[in-house]
Amino acid sequence: MANLKLSHIYKVYDNGHKAVNDFSIDIADREFIVFVGPSGCGKSTTLRMIAGLETITAGDLFIGDTLVNDMEPKDRDIAMVFQSYALYPHMSVYENMAFGLRNRKMPEAEIKERVMKAAKMLDIVDYLDRKPKQMSGGQRQRVALGRALVRDPKVFLLDEPLSNLDAKLRATMRAEITALHKSLNTTFIYVTHDQVEAMTMGTRIVVMKLGYVQQIDTPMNLYNSPYNKFVAGFIGTPQMNFFDVTLKRDGDKVAVTFANGDVICVPYEAVSKIDGGYLDGSVHVTFGIRPEHIDISGDGEGLKFVVTGIERLGNETIVYGKLGDNQGEYTMKDEGNGIIVKLIDRDDISVGDVVYAQPKAAKLHFFDAETEITLMHKIPLYNTVAAVLGGGKLGTLGTETALPAAIAKYVSEGAVDLIVPPEAIVKGADFRLRAAKIEDVDGKKLAYLQNGDHYLFALVGDDVSEGDDYGFSILFDKITVKANGEELASPISDEVSLEGRFTKKETREDGERVLRFFYNVAGYAIEADKENGYKINSIDKDHCYDYTYRYVIDREKIRTANDGEAGLDVTVLEELDYGNAKYAKVRTGDGQEFLIKAEGDVPEKLRLAFDGSDVSVYSTRIDMKLC
Repeated sequence: MANLKLSHIYKVYDNGHKAVNDFSIDIADREFIVFVGPSGCGKSTTLRMIAGLETITAGDLFIGDTLVNDMEPKDRDIAMVFQSYALYPHMSVYENMAFGLRNRKMPEAEIKERVMKAAKMLDIVDYLDRKPKQMSGGQRQRVALGRALVRDPKVFLLDEPLSNLDAKLRATMRAEITALHKSLNTTFIYVTHDQVEAMTMGTRIVVMKLGYVQQIDTPMNLYNSPYNKFVAGFIGTPQMNFFDVTLKRDGDKVAVTFANGDVICVPYEAVSKIDGGYLDGSVHVTFGIRPEHIDISGDGEGLKFVVTGIERLGNETIVYGKLGDNQGEYTMKDEGNGIIVKLIDRDDISVGDVVYAQPKAAKLHFFDAETEITLMHKIPLYNTVAAVLGGGKLGTLGTETALPAAIAKYVSEGAVDLIVPPEAIVKGADFRLRAAKIEDVDGKKLAYLQNGDHYLFALVGDDVSEGDDYGFSILFDKITVKANGEELASPISDEVSLEGRFTKKETREDGERVLRFFYNVAGYAIEADKENGYKINSIDKDHCYDYTYRYVIDREKIRTANDGEAGLDVTVLEELDYGNAKYAKVRTGDGQEFLIKAEGDVPEKLRLAFDGSDVSVYSTRIDMKLC
């Protein structure tokens, strides 16, 4: 058995089309991973790269501890099941299952033992003498599974294996493949465009769109906490309802106003993780609610709509409607006014009825209208904190504290907004707020710190409990400062990005020809890992010596060069004191500027050094990490 690691995998074709973009995932041994998405999203291409049927443009693929980028498919110890079954029509079922083992020169007795074991597991013993054309689609799919099973591979790859089957048989085969995975205790990677298959089979699901991974999560996390509107709409049947709305907070209620003027009110507590900037009634956002999370009543409470269609499916009833009470011509899109409701055990609603939809407050979703990213992250991305600057002081959160010199450089007086990520709030003594609530989120403790009539969200340790008076400080080098919507100061990244060339040097060592590769930045040549040098050369061919590359280094890995050591010569332009951290802004000989950590007195001239193993290389021609 084996785990897999896909690290920054890309597939770029000769015409420049990027089929797969920066795909990264760690797959544990015995996981059942499902790749799902619409046609052309890159899911099958990714599977074929794992199988070795497609070359990898950039990135690393490990099966177990072995890098397999250039390994032949037959040597990867994987088995693949195709949509088309790919059975030999002139061979019996037994011969089809035994074919690969015979090619490996396996003893006939062992072949028979393996085939019979797989046939019993898949309940196809009675069909071993038949030809594929004498079997149904489901039976042929079992044979294709059996042919993979007899090889006892480390990893099973299944590319839309059920798409040729009818709905009833697909449901049966889903259960059989899930049971097979549990009995084999091996790793399965399964590709489908059917979100029902993904939700019912996978331990984790990778949702893809246009070659990009949208979200990797468990089925229920995808359903309950979609990262963006695409994931929200793709997962779930019928799909989630979406509406253009504005949000206006008034005390402990938030008015949700729809494009047609209708309004519903929801408790502020249900949307408290939405940043306050979206709650002033002026920002258009997308409201999402799943059909099964809407109740219907006729008493005038909720969102008014006219019933335009009904599907009765036994205990389920799907109700289609249009907001308002106008019974005119209806289309499913209807400019965002269409609504779908899924009800259980209700048969008292008819076409033409005017009813009221009541969304469940605990099941609301809101997305940014432009980015389409959720506004209700389980851990909010940031807090917006009002502050006033003046007299060298920063007044915020009910306290005055010293204004960091680096912030004062950009703005020293007036009202500002501090955009503070939860990670930038750390235990300290500058501010104090009461922890009104502690929530466990994916193994982290999220504190709701009471800040007037709203919350400040912070990540805290196990020593903090609800009701505690929590003392904390803010990492000012990790925040954004805005005034009147204009960004005045930006957070300091953990990485430094520099541009340079790539070169090679050929030498003779012990009579042998040796190639050495270098990253060159402003006259500083950093020797590259030989493996990375060959990767760059393989991707860009001999043009690699003509291109400019972007070199990214963790700021903590940049150090002052030792005496006599080669290095990057820089001039110090200024020092920046953020209170919690100090930086020096430096410039290279070719005019590139960046920040380094500063300790003590910083001389006007510095020579910096870093190791090639700490450098990540990106193409400046195509948005792609090379190594």
